[in-house]
Amino acid sequence: REAIHSVFLYHAIKAGMDMGIVNASQLAIYDDLPKELRDHVEDVILNRRDDSTERLLNIADKYRGDGSTAENKEDLTWREWPVEKRIEHALVKGISTYIEEDAEIARAAAVKPIDVIEGALMDGMNVVGDLFGDGKMFLPQVVKSARVMKQAVAYLNPFIEASKAVGAKANGKVLMATVKGDVHDIGKNIVGVVLQCNNFEVVDLGVMVSCDKILEAAKREKVDIIGLSGLITPSLDEMVHVASEMQRQGFTIPLMIGGATTSKAHTAVKIEPKYQNDAVVYVPDASRSVAVATQLISEDMKVDFVAERKDEYERVRARRAGSQGKKRLLTYPMACANAFVTDWANYTPPAPTFLGTRTFEDYPLETLRETIDWTPFFISWGLAGKYPKIFDDETVGEAARNLFDDGQRMLDRLINEKLLKANGIIGFWPAQRSGADDITVMNPDGSAPLEVLHQLRQQAQKPDDKPHMSLADYIAPADSGKTDYIGGFAVTTGLGADELAEKFVAANDDYSAIMVKALADRLAESFAEHLHLRVRKEYWPYASDENLSNEELIKEKYRGIRPAPGYPACPDHTEKETLFRLLNATSETGIILTEHLAMHPAAAVSGFYYSHPESRYFAVGKIGKDQVEDIAARKGMEMKTMERWLSPNLDYDP
Repeated sequence: REAIHSVFLYHAIKAGMDMGIVNASQLAIYDDLPKELRDHVEDVILNRRDDSTERLLNIADKYRGDGSTAENKEDLTWREWPVEKRIEHALVKGISTYIEEDAEIARAAAVKPIDVIEGALMDGMNVVGDLFGDGKMFLPQVVKSARVMKQAVAYLNPFIEASKAVGAKANGKVLMATVKGDVHDIGKNIVGVVLQCNNFEVVDLGVMVSCDKILEAAKREKVDIIGLSGLITPSLDEMVHVASEMQRQGFTIPLMIGGATTSKAHTAVKIEPKYQNDAVVYVPDASRSVAVATQLISEDMKVDFVAERKDEYERVRARRAGSQGKKRLLTYPMACANAFVTDWANYTPPAPTFLGTRTFEDYPLETLRETIDWTPFFISWGLAGKYPKIFDDETVGEAARNLFDDGQRMLDRLINEKLLKANGIIGFWPAQRSGADDITVMNPDGSAPLEVLHQLRQQAQKPDDKPHMSLADYIAPADSGKTDYIGGFAVTTGLGADELAEKFVAANDDYSAIMVKALADRLAESFAEHLHLRVRKEYWPYASDENLSNEELIKEKYRGIRPAPGYPACPDHTEKETLFRLLNATSETGIILTEHLAMHPAAAVSGFYYSHPESRYFAVGKIGKDQVEDIAARKGMEMKTMERWLSPNLDYDP
């Protein structure tokens, strides 16, 4: 089938076809088709012989599968190459099947076992590095190459130890850690693998690592570079603290900064000024890490590279200083006066089917597969493009297809062998807006307050008198005479993920370890999507007749919203503590909050449910000191502490 499709398309294009619709996954490369098969297919398509159909049917059984090789057998012609080329091919293609066999052959022919690492293996990884640098290989393929390399090194290590040989000299030693309070490590792990593929020694301290442990390990290991990673916004302040301590303790090694919430602007404004003894460099993604690390340890390149970064960050600081105050904010009272308004007299809030909480333990993963949003899966592996269109991308399409296929196989295993556990909880309570931006959550019987949710309001000036939004606007005020409700949820699909990933790492299989965590993240988001759908149709049935496709769910075409603490509409992470108290989430689901209010396991999602038909997601954006003072007073929190939690949203320097 693949051969027929490919030959047909090839000749149709030659004949001047204007447009064709094909399934790219069913196309083989035309020149890779065996000549016999290609000739017989062309006979049929071009009508070159009267017996062409019979002749094609006669050889069809020889080419079952993808049409690339006769008898559907794996093409093992590369196994006839010299062992050095076989090792290179295995590394480039990520084939681990024969690597121990080839490592043994190379070891037997070498003077010392270490020569195999310094020779054939490093030569092969240099090819991988060059292909990656040229954009001809992508992160998933590089991580697969690393798996082959690690398995070969693991095989050779006992021989190296027995001969007491000195290991191959690395390009440099990099310490990596996710900072205190943060549990996210997929990006960090990929960076570590990419650096190792380029002959850097990596000391990975893991997640939730305190400043003291980071700096102690850096001294003990005599590392050349420290790399910090973080995903949640409180991690930004922890990175500033580490930089300050490096300055105070007299460190003179570069500091690399990375992670989803980090940015060039934050690095330039907040981190770099705190550490002047050496370079501070923001690394936007794993593909840049090797080039940055190489220049930071190079005697020839470092001086110019560091000078360029310092000049760049100085320009960023100057631009920021010049832009402050240009986008005027309303005063907080003015923003409150321009709030979103609902005609509560003519609107009756829908009631949930139960009040209080309901727990879901060991939820079936196969059900969650149906609502997975796959686009972020590819992004986590450094492949840009929307699913499923990414498969047709001329640059990353093949890599995306292979990654997706690997992901499906791993997902099958996770589901069939029940390797991950999914727990969740939802809850509904009577609620009323109190004041401008607070929501009082009541006991299920409405007799007394349980908690108060403290919301933030947009303050930036808007055109055409558009309202300044707050989540509190979507709840009926106390004086409306209407009974309203708010919901909450917390879900995880990460129970067991860390332990499983550690087993893969112990088996020198970083690729599978990262895959497990990436899939656990997707399942957690899917669990949140799936439960929200059930809420709208069953438990709070204000949209019982909803019939949306998965694509429409991803595009948020549904009624109602589920904003999460720490995200644009509710940037205050401390509201997560209130949510967890309402749900009793830790006891019911196993999700814990770290000191920086990250959820552990990392594959977890939590948030609130709003049913108002006009509720929409929005970004609070920058806020003024007057609003920070107000919410600090409402929460009974010190101003400095409130500023620390809201630092990304402040329109002033505290």
